[in-house]
Amino acid sequence: MVLLITGGAGFIGSNLVQRVIDDPAVGKLVNLDCLTYAGHLENLQAVAGHPKYVFEKTDLRDAAAVMGVFQRHQVTHVMHLAAESHVDRSILGPGDFIHTNIVGTFHLLEACRAAWKGDLQNHRFHHVSTDEVYGSLGPEGFFTETTPYAPNSPYSASKASSDMLVRAYHHTYGLPAVITNCSNNYGPYQFPEKLIPVVIQSVLARKPIPVYGDGMNVRDWLYVRDHAEALWQVLRQGANGETYNIGGHNEMPNLRIVELICDLADEFRPDLGGHSRQLISFVKDRPGHDRRYAIDASKIQQQLGWVPAHTFAQGIRETVKWYLDHQDWVKQVTTAGGKR
Repeated sequence: MVLLITGGAGFIGSNLVQRVIDDPAVGKLVNLDCLTYAGHLENLQAVAGHPKYVFEKTDLRDAAAVMGVFQRHQVTHVMHLAAESHVDRSILGPGDFIHTNIVGTFHLLEACRAAWKGDLQNHRFHHVSTDEVYGSLGPEGFFTETTPYAPNSPYSASKASSDMLVRAYHHTYGLPAVITNCSNNYGPYQFPEKLIPVVIQSVLARKPIPVYGDGMNVRDWLYVRDHAEALWQVLRQGANGETYNIGGHNEMPNLRIVELICDLADEFRPDLGGHSRQLISFVKDRPGHDRRYAIDASKIQQQLGWVPAHTFAQGIRETVKWYLDHQDWVKQVTTAGGKR
């Protein structure tokens, strides 16, 4: 296959690129990324010289540029990860989320429809989405693939909209498409604005660790390398028109996550002086903050045989250690904006 991965210089995308590039099923891997603040070529130094790898600095909001990528590379398969994804940013500036996540997905779908016209058998469009499209859960129950959509932030609304577009293109035009909705990812190469890297950096700097509200908002945490494995299985084995929920079976309140990171930092870096939990600082809750997300991932387990390979205890240790050992990467991506 000629595999196009959008957002391949981002957090999940870069982990996915590294997972699949050596697979014999991939003849060429094209990474389409416009290198926003969260996309960095530093994430892909390990594959930059790989004979299968091609990088296209392209903005999904530019329909002609997207079509040009398809024409140059004769793309056969798409894994669409490129998105604005930070809820706080969507509250402050929702416009970028509408244009990138909805209009950008539309341009990509149109490029697929034009390029694959008359030959849909050997192609596939895999749309990577989020569990946030389902809204907020109470203390009981889980999101399933049939849970009604009820997005509560501009970010989740934009992802719900793009999901619906993909569904419509499958049903209206016969586009061979699959959708996955994942829980919160964590692991190497996550831009330091999300909860786990923010906590790690705050501990290192001995600065207050911001925790929204009472810290009891619950999320299901998925190690990014387990997610990459699941995405690859869905692309190759999933059934057209189907949605698969991908979760880590790791429900935990945000405050407990923060406390674990503090304890691991104290273990790995005793020179910091210990007592990192004392840095925890509760701040005003953000608007529309969903109380609980939890995924029922039984469908992908039963139909495709995927289960996460990492427990949260394993994954969070690896993640904290990775950030402590890669502070040069953190500085590169947060100071000069990285290689763009």
